[in-house]
Amino acid sequence: MTSDLPTPDAPLKIGTRGSPLALAQANETRDRLAQAFDLPHEAFTIVVIKTTGDRIIDRPLKEIGGKGLFTREIEEELLSGGIDIAVHSMKDMPVLQPDGLMLDTYLPREDVRDAFISPHHTGIAELASGAVVGTSSLRRRAQLLHRRPDLTVVEFRGNMQTRLKKLEDGVASCTFLAMAGLNRMKMDEVPKTAIAPEDMLPAVAQGAIGIERRADDDRTAQMLAAIHDGPTGQRLAAERAFLATLDGSCETPIAGLAELDGDSLHLRGEVLRPDGSTAHSGHRSGPISDGAAMGSDLAQELLTRAGPGFFDWHSGADKV
Repeated sequence: MTSDLPTPDAPLKIGTRGSPLALAQANETRDRLAQAFDLPHEAFTIVVIKTTGDRIIDRPLKEIGGKGLFTREIEEELLSGGIDIAVHSMKDMPVLQPDGLMLDTYLPREDVRDAFISPHHTGIAELASGAVVGTSSLRRRAQLLHRRPDLTVVEFRGNMQTRLKKLEDGVASCTFLAMAGLNRMKMDEVPKTAIAPEDMLPAVAQGAIGIERRADDDRTAQMLAAIHDGPTGQRLAAERAFLATLDGSCETPIAGLAELDGDSLHLRGEVLRPDGSTAHSGHRSGPISDGAAMGSDLAQELLTRAGPGFFDWHSGADKV
């Protein structure tokens, strides 16, 4: 393998979106690979690829196509050989990959919790009736309205910096971000309160970075195996099986979290009406090896309880 490693003259090309958080994740991937194989940073090149989801920020994802909007152009570049690997936030990833691509490498998972962000309040309970909350996440919107139907939700599209600027400008009283992103960006100055998963169950795969490659690229597969985090992969196997059975995307409010305890895995899942009026939740526990089966089984239970038409979309969110 040593003779086939990337060099400054023939670097491994790492594809990513161009947001500051996406670049931080690509740099973490490069750093881990460089350390694992004792390579200089110059043996890697980070290639920024603009996606449809990055270009269109004035409309909800539901209106322009859902999760694939953040991955399609990157995966096309990977298939064409323009890049060698693609680094993704796993909560943005569809559950199925295009033919010819593999997603089987995960970095150690960051904090899975959501963060409540406000310059004036420390939690949802402090918000006055009718307070304006900004979020682009259907899951967070539904969970919030299920708990506080008296609040007003407005659409907050854009990267972390864009959403924080809207908050600073007084467009809303608060917003939500992932603790993982804030931690990876070292944004300690942001006024935030971490929300326990018991109070707001996170998105499936929140806090996890996935690395996609071409299925026939054996050299890259061997390199990525050296930085793969097994426990994260075990947790995501259960969560993404849950999501896949629900046919989940950015268009449906779904939450799920798997946690490990020795040789056991505990999975919690939740589905909500988009307006937050109804929620169904459940859990499964069992051997780690049964994670994917537990995810599918829990999803079937919640689908049965929810009934047909449960996810029909009726948006009351304004655009900001």
